[in-house]
Amino acid sequence: MNWTKILTIGLLLVAVGLAYYLGSRIKFAIDEEKRIAGHEQLVIAKLSLIRKAEIAYLSVNGHYTNNWDSLTSFMQNGTFLITQRSEEIITLPYGADSVIVHIDTLGTIPVYDSLFSESKYPGFDFSKINIIPDTGNALFDLFTDEIIKGGVKVNVIEVRDTAPVNPNRNEKNEARNKKPLRFGSRTDVTTTGNWE
Repeated sequence: MNWTKILTIGLLLVAVGLAYYLGSRIKFAIDEEKRIAGHEQLVIAKLSLIRKAEIAYLSVNGHYTNNWDSLTSFMQNGTFLITQRSEEIITLPYGADSVIVHIDTLGTIPVYDSLFSESKYPGFDFSKINIIPDTGNALFDLFTDEIIKGGVKVNVIEVRDTAPVNPNRNEKNEARNKKPLRFGSRTDVTTTGNWE
């Protein structure tokens, strides 16, 4: 065997090895990106559900709850009032109109039936609403408070993923959409998610 054949075979083996290494690295990066995207979709779905529950809780109770047990109980046992509003316009003797608003309560409807029924969320375990998907027992951070904004007392809420799978998501990032997944704010009146 001459040196040209040996060198050709050696370079061919190195090229095949290098191609395999690069291909496996690219495949790993693509698979990891898909895994992270899939996990984040699960977290976003859970955050959206929590947001829906907290907004309903606010509409019924006048404030958000920072207690997971209270939120779970509300989702399963809470009720909305069904009301009917009517107005009566009375013309006063001097020509102005006076409006009398009548609000009648017609009944109640369970929160579970209107927002969280089995048909909308099949097999969902509401007792695990605070657990971040696919992380074992990591919990969402739930913050609620009343702050003064523009001279008015307002309710604020922030729910945050405490165990982001994406290594690029951390609190040190300046851009809000690069921070761990969350909705709401501790300082502003919003329930917008940073994925939106």
